[in-house]
Amino acid sequence: MNYFVTAIGTDSGKTVISAALALALDADYWKPIQAGFPTDSDAIKEFSNDSIHTHEETYLLQTPASPHIAAEIDNVQISLSDFELPSSLKTLVIEGAGGCLVPINNNDFVIDLAKKFESEVLLVSNNYLGSINHTLLTLRYLKSNSISLKGIIFNGPENKSTEDIIMHHANTTCFYKVGNLDKVDHLSIKKIAANFKSRWNELGW
Repeated sequence: MNYFVTAIGTDSGKTVISAALALALDADYWKPIQAGFPTDSDAIKEFSNDSIHTHEETYLLQTPASPHIAAEIDNVQISLSDFELPSSLKTLVIEGAGGCLVPINNNDFVIDLAKKFESEVLLVSNNYLGSINHTLLTLRYLKSNSISLKGIIFNGPENKSTEDIIMHHANTTCFYKVGNLDKVDHLSIKKIAANFKSRWNELGW
C-alpha cells in the first residue's frame, strides 16, 4: 500500500506530516517531483536522523516554482508516463508538490500521480482565512475524480469552528490535529509519529 500526502496549498507542512507518517508506518519516502533546494528528501533525512529510506526523485528541478514552470526553465518536459513507483518491500509515503491542482505540464496535475499509483490520499489542511473554501473545493475535486481519500490532517494552530464546518461537509475521517509546533526537529517529529501510530491503530487502519 502507498499513501499520497497532498495539501490545500503550498507551505502546508506536507514534509513534516510525511516524515511523521513514514516513521509511524515504518515506511519509505518518495518525492516524485522536487523543485528547488534544499530538497524535501534532505529534510526527511534530517527529521528522522536518517532512519527513513528516501527514494530518488523522478524529476529534480532547479527552480523553486510550480513544476511546469521549473521544468520549462530547466528545458525538460514532465510526462506522467515517466513516473514509476520505486521498488520497495515497505509501505511508501509519497509527497506531492504544493496543492492538488498544481500543474506538472499543460495537461496533468500533481494529484494525477496519486490516481496513477492508486494511492490513498491524506489531505493536509491549514487554518487561515479562505482555508474552508480551499479544503472543501479540494475534497470535492478528489471525490468527483474518484481519488481515494484516507482522511484529513489539520496542521498548525487550532481553529475549532473552521475544523468543525470542514468536517461537517467532508464525509471523511479527521485522522489527526497536529497543532502548533514550537520547534520542528527530530524529537518533535518523533512525538507526532508516535501519536500518528496510536491514532492509526485506534482507527483500525
